[in-house]
Amino acid sequence: MLVKEVYSIARELPDSERFGLVSQIQRAAVSVPSNIAEGYSRKGTSEYLRFLSMVYGSASELETQLIIIEQIYPWIDTSKAQSLLMEVQKMLYSLMGKLRTFS
Repeated sequence: MLVKEVYSIARELPDSERFGLVSQIQRAAVSVPSNIAEGYSRKGTSEYLRFLSMVYGSASELETQLIIIEQIYPWIDTSKAQSLLMEVQKMLYSLMGKLRTFS
């Protein structure tokens, strides 16, 4: 699960990143399933698509933050999180495309 992997990475970051990268990656990771769930519970496809668009934005933020971690802290392995994130992004893109055909 992406969120669990991100939290594992957060534990490896130095304490000096507690209010920086740690909070950023945790917030972005939790935002992905939270906004999918909230959007699904709303009425109508257009509102669901709006939430999925926000999810895609959070996923892109997380992608950038993982790249930053990889560059600043090269001993922290982000490859599993990046792989999981890529799968999430592919699924989101596909779902959004299908929903747009119905709206």
